[in-house]
Amino acid sequence: MNSKNIFTFFCLIILAIPSLIAQQLLNKTLLHDGLTRMYSVYIPASYQEGSAVPLLFNFHGGAGDIASQISISDMRPIADTAGFILVYPQALPDPNGGGAIAWTHKAPSTVDDIFFVEAMIDSLAAEYSIAEDRVYACGYSNGGEFSFELACRLSHRIAAIGVVARSMFIETFNNCAPDHPTAVVTIHGTKDDYEGIIFGGITYYPSLETVNNYWRDFNHISTNPIISELPNINTTDGSTVAHYAWNNGDNCVSVEHFKVINGGHDWPGSFGNMDIDASLEIWNFVSRFDRNGLISCQTTSVQEAITQEQAITIFPNPVNNFLSIEMDNMPNQAYHIYSITGQILRSGQIDARQKTIDLSGLLPNSYILKIGPHSRRFVKID
Repeated sequence: MNSKNIFTFFCLIILAIPSLIAQQLLNKTLLHDGLTRMYSVYIPASYQEGSAVPLLFNFHGGAGDIASQISISDMRPIADTAGFILVYPQALPDPNGGGAIAWTHKAPSTVDDIFFVEAMIDSLAAEYSIAEDRVYACGYSNGGEFSFELACRLSHRIAAIGVVARSMFIETFNNCAPDHPTAVVTIHGTKDDYEGIIFGGITYYPSLETVNNYWRDFNHISTNPIISELPNINTTDGSTVAHYAWNNGDNCVSVEHFKVINGGHDWPGSFGNMDIDASLEIWNFVSRFDRNGLISCQTTSVQEAITQEQAITIFPNPVNNFLSIEMDNMPNQAYHIYSITGQILRSGQIDARQKTIDLSGLLPNSYILKIGPHSRRFVKID
């Protein structure tokens, strides 16, 4: 290899380094409150310095860790398609709780991870271009309980939350004081303490109905929910899903609930119910909002904003070979079909009229269709 070719070779390597670095799960530490705290950050390949992107925290459950949460809720493919930075933090053992790892420590305790989250936001915002009005939180079990607490106590930094398999702790419920209308989506199985936890006449966790009603009332949503039965895509998981949507709240915010009938302490789409993908449902919900409410609320009427969110419909789902797309009042747009690992498999153009995408050649599996800012999950079958 001559010197010119060697120079060209090394230039190509140098040019490739940013994208290689950008698509990594980076293990980071942060000295906070005298302790070295750990968290992992995923930067999508599309990230560009100077272009602010959303930030999503994904909190593991009690006795869990970063690896366990990634295993049940790997949102990296979604981050690749939607272009947000993803964070998996690590909780500490609770000496008053038998040493169990938890986000909420029993009193008396000097650990308050609300401030750890705020420190992570500050640290990440100093290193990356973060849209600080679009910081979201979600979590499983104890991580979901902690997400409720973030919405109540750190609302000046958190725009919207998603909670799987957990109600609000009663102290959080009784003392919740967000400083802005807050969009909340909950996903919960009816066989997983759905009616709350009451022991010795003391309520420790209110029912999911009570929690959803709290957020409905806080956001001044006066209408009854729109209830729809979702397709029973997987008939072998022993459960079905009913979707509840309360719309038209202050600043156009919404509250949504996925009631997993006969579902347990699960993360749907990973284990338990397989009719929905909790990870994708959470992102599709929270990404519509910033700290001011529905992102399009200031430029459109409430009804127009809702219509835009419902502008894309795909059917049938699951699908055999031909996926139909309906787009209301939208210009011609490119579409991309991604594998669940974030690889682009198909691309093309569709317009405002109903169109059909030929899926022949794709293996039976779950896929993500992205059209503009909209993402839809579908299942390809034989």
